[in-house]
Amino acid sequence: MMDIRPIKSERDYERALGRIEQLMDAKPGSKAGDELDVLTVLVEAYEARRYPVCPPNPIEAVKFRMDQLGMTRKDLEAVIGGRGRVSEVLSKKRRLTLPMIRRLHRALRIPLESLVGTAA
Repeated sequence: MMDIRPIKSERDYERALGRIEQLMDAKPGSKAGDELDVLTVLVEAYEARRYPVCPPNPIEAVKFRMDQLGMTRKDLEAVIGGRGRVSEVLSKKRRLTLPMIRRLHRALRIPLESLVGTAA
């Protein structure tokens, strides 16, 4: 069993990843399985501190979802307003309003957290 310690450096991180790889087939509830669980928590905590994931820009989230759904700008008009408004929003010249955010959330099922970010 590995001497488990906090991950404080890239070297510690690489060592923990190597050990996790060795333990991937460990049975849950076994000593090796418990070690795998603890190391996984430590690695996730290190990655969250070292490599934080920023939420997407709200407009980029809208564009991504439109692409996923095969939507056009014209399709978006029914959700947030006329052609001019859609153009201004998608080009980041107009911020999303609260009513737009609500409609985008309902119609496109975009998480509110993605829509209420830092609008550029």
